[in-house]
Amino acid sequence: MYEFMVLTDDELKYIKEVLGREPNELELGMMDVMFSEHCSYKSSRPILKNFPTDGPDVILGPGDDAGIVSLTDEYALAIGMESHNHPSAVEPYGGAGTGIGGIVRDIISMGARPVVLLDALRFGHMSDQRSKYIFDYVVKGISDYGNRIGVPTVGGEIEFDDNFQYNPLVNVVCAGLVKKDEIVYGSAPVVGDVYLLMGGTTGRDGIHGVTFASEELTSKSEIEDRPAVQVADPFTKKRVMEATYEILEEIDVHGVKDLGGGGLTCCLSEMADKGGNGSRIDLNKIPLREENMTAYEIMLSESQERMVFAISKEDVAKAEEICAKHDLSRAVIGTIIDEREFVIVDGDEEICHAPNVLFTDAPIIEREAVAPQKDETPVEIPEYDIKDALVELLSSENLTSKKWVYSQYDHEVQLRTVVKPGDDSAVVKVDNDTSFTINTDCNSTHVYLDPYMGAAGSVLESINNAISMGARPIALVDCLNYGNPEKPEVFWQFKQSIAGMSDVANKFVTPFISGNVSFYNETEGVTVNPSPIVGTVGVIENTNIKTMPFKEDGDLVLLLGNTYDELEGSQYAREIHDIVAGNPPQIRLDENYNVSMAVKSLIDNYTDDITAVHDLSKGGLSVALALMSIKSGMGVNVDIKDMPIEGEMSDIAKLYSESVSRFIVTIKADAKDTITKALDDVDVAYAVIGEVKDDATVNISCGDDELINIKVDELTTANTTTIEKQMI
Repeated sequence: MYEFMVLTDDELKYIKEVLGREPNELELGMMDVMFSEHCSYKSSRPILKNFPTDGPDVILGPGDDAGIVSLTDEYALAIGMESHNHPSAVEPYGGAGTGIGGIVRDIISMGARPVVLLDALRFGHMSDQRSKYIFDYVVKGISDYGNRIGVPTVGGEIEFDDNFQYNPLVNVVCAGLVKKDEIVYGSAPVVGDVYLLMGGTTGRDGIHGVTFASEELTSKSEIEDRPAVQVADPFTKKRVMEATYEILEEIDVHGVKDLGGGGLTCCLSEMADKGGNGSRIDLNKIPLREENMTAYEIMLSESQERMVFAISKEDVAKAEEICAKHDLSRAVIGTIIDEREFVIVDGDEEICHAPNVLFTDAPIIEREAVAPQKDETPVEIPEYDIKDALVELLSSENLTSKKWVYSQYDHEVQLRTVVKPGDDSAVVKVDNDTSFTINTDCNSTHVYLDPYMGAAGSVLESINNAISMGARPIALVDCLNYGNPEKPEVFWQFKQSIAGMSDVANKFVTPFISGNVSFYNETEGVTVNPSPIVGTVGVIENTNIKTMPFKEDGDLVLLLGNTYDELEGSQYAREIHDIVAGNPPQIRLDENYNVSMAVKSLIDNYTDDITAVHDLSKGGLSVALALMSIKSGMGVNVDIKDMPIEGEMSDIAKLYSESVSRFIVTIKADAKDTITKALDDVDVAYAVIGEVKDDATVNISCGDDELINIKVDELTTANTTTIEKQMI
């Protein structure tokens, strides 16, 4: 009976003790799903408690299908982030599409209308044919699904690395606007209400999808695990969306939840338990797509595009009428009972009867965490021609323009996108006065080298990207991608990452309101670089929006924040010298915070004088200046002789170090005295390093020594053709 289970012996013993008997095969199958790492968070829950989850703008923190944060007096933003890594490794087009479908349903479940999608992706190098195939079809899956349901994909980020060759990461964000008085929750609070199941029918696809996601992949997964991948159906999704909005508008809905991982088992047990109640389900009332399905298959199926509503019996006829209007399957499949029990009947036979706790509160597993042995050998990073390094970096896979990707996405549908893909954050309009910013960030190499510093840097970079646009950061979401947590070194990476992320979030008073943990991202001993991908939501006045491109000839270029000799872990070390060793840039939290707040204060108080803002990250100062020129077509004349640095360092280090919390800010020339006085008053390191020119040339010198002199057209060609050439 137990051969197909991933339940441990201790978990089986616990189940028998709580039940007071042997569970039957259906009960065991359902509990097996709910005890999986993907559903139960049994390894990560104690560590995730270290995250700050409350703040002045938070309406709903972690625990529901999405977090909710206040934007204006009238509107809130529902936001969630999910992974679909394993399915995308096995079937990239369908895996990516169903990942989008699932996160969109999460937002709909809160009563919100999805207005943006973002994707954070990791692949093997494009020189590997299988990696190129997965990359191509993941992008197609995201594009086709998002475009067909009319939700714009407005941002994201991509990294390529050898250790993602067999385990790509496909993380997706969705956010939706909802009026504050129209928010609904994923619970079943009223005894006597009924469950209305609507949308797609239930088939055999996706069975054991969550247990598949809670195991390592193998070389046979592409064949053996394909049935665990759900089938995407964006056309049904569009009808489900419209019917859901109509039901929410016409009926007093007491709770609603989508069917994702764990199918009916997860959805019904969680709704009832959050409402303090239980469920009695009639198996024969569930609409099926295939014949002769067993109870086990029905309750564990992860067929897509299904929603469950908790409504009063008096409202059933109206709800069914709306579903019929949209040509959707619908059925009342059970009732909410006043005992915290999950009961399923098949005709006159009771085939499941167990307390909610066996589905919603799996016992915690205390994992061992051990730091791996670190090579402390000093890292020697050779010199290289400075100009050639810039061209090579701009054309490298991780720094090249991702226009080939985002040009396939409809980022203009709904007409809310104010700042489109390619800047530090997307900006999305809420109303005539207010917009919100949204982005994702993570430097997986930095996290690999030092999980605390790298993960903290991911949060800091994401927050700074919001600040660069002129926004006030108000909330964080995350998707935490790691290897097998049963390995002490992997779990140490996880714990260190959470500590670093928490410290930065606390410093900026920016809480985590939703997220996801994805473990077991390994294949036959190859573990992905730990990748805690972070998204930041910021709120911004429409009059304060800033962008990256240079604006006017004669604008002055300021560099804010100290540069340290931190070439280790940099794109320069990796791409030019094939060195991935040493330590990533260090977090100096008080200093970092002061610089970020100084930039925000400048934009708030002198917005008319600030013409462009961009934070420095991968590639350092020279790449940041080059990208601002590429985006605008304008040149820049810079002298780094007096740039703020700590300690002696080479020109290479000045230009390619990736020290955190540094910004390029351009200002109108006649505002120099005003801006520099404001910066002097807050005591942050800065320097006026140059000016914007209309000669379409990037010129960087150090005193009398010219370091780089290159036409913007040459930089643009280097930066915008790499993926295009590979994907012909």
